[in-house]
Amino acid sequence: MQTKRLRTDPIHLKETVATAAAILKAGGTVAIPTETVYGLAASAYDEKAVKKVFTAKGRPQDNPLIVHIADFSELDLIARDIPAAARRCAEAFWPGPFTMVLKRGDRIPPSVSAGLDTVAVRMPDNPVARAIISASGLPLAAPSANLSGKPSPTKAATVIEDLDGKIDAVVQAGDCTVGVESTVISFCTDPPRLLRPGAVTPADLHELVPDLVIDRAVLAEPEAGEKVASPGMKYKHYAPNTETVLVKGGSAAFAAYVNAIPDCAAVCFEEETEQIKVPKLCYGSEKDAATLAQGVFSALRLADGLSVKRIYVHAPSTEGIGLAVYNRLLRAAAFRVVTV
Repeated sequence: MQTKRLRTDPIHLKETVATAAAILKAGGTVAIPTETVYGLAASAYDEKAVKKVFTAKGRPQDNPLIVHIADFSELDLIARDIPAAARRCAEAFWPGPFTMVLKRGDRIPPSVSAGLDTVAVRMPDNPVARAIISASGLPLAAPSANLSGKPSPTKAATVIEDLDGKIDAVVQAGDCTVGVESTVISFCTDPPRLLRPGAVTPADLHELVPDLVIDRAVLAEPEAGEKVASPGMKYKHYAPNTETVLVKGGSAAFAAYVNAIPDCAAVCFEEETEQIKVPKLCYGSEKDAATLAQGVFSALRLADGLSVKRIYVHAPSTEGIGLAVYNRLLRAAAFRVVTV
């Protein structure tokens, strides 16, 4: 299969949207930009197309997908028995990096939701993504557009690195602005439950969902055999090929720790680069967790190319979007954490 490169500059955008929509309507797969990460999209109504997504990524069949829509009116085509609190959250956070798990509507095949009676839905805050969804006339099932388990792609070049020849097309847009996947909360539990943190934080949600509970799997490994309702909960995710360890502690302690270890690399904050003598990559500012979210996946991929025995990542604060970054790094490190 030859993967088409579709451009999004003003001269080509209209043609790109039409081409991507045609591929999707024909049962194909297209990597599309969103504000979070690039997603590998297929018609959520087409089981064969959805299977192509799982196959291209090498994704386990029991890991549910998120369905992307472009208009509020489409929500009732995807889900049923939608609580009033969920509708309030949609009005507040859509379009944006926010996903709701709801009861699955009859038109969505069970394979999209890993056999569960639920469906995860969001409306992306990326005009190109929404234009493609609208032009296709379809809700799009779209996990991250990377090989399963590897760091998620925030650039079209990363999608091509992982999936060239395995998908029909990639829409080449700019870097994703948020950099980590959407917040996911389930309205199928009482009380509602945060399953995956993202740019919409628990503090953002508290006013609309005052009884929100944070699932234990956000900061801990799920129990063996536990069914998961959201992507990114169960498997080792976002991981370089090189063994990765998450390190908690202050800058001086982190620098001293990694400097004493042979054949390693550090993924650190920009404020501490001068203290670190081993090969290093900065993933953002300790003072601005949004920069850490934007830089974490690219840094993990680049660190993998340093040909060292182990990668040590300085853990961020879990305040605000820092909770989302910490959650991703826990899984990238397969829950290997040290405190210094």
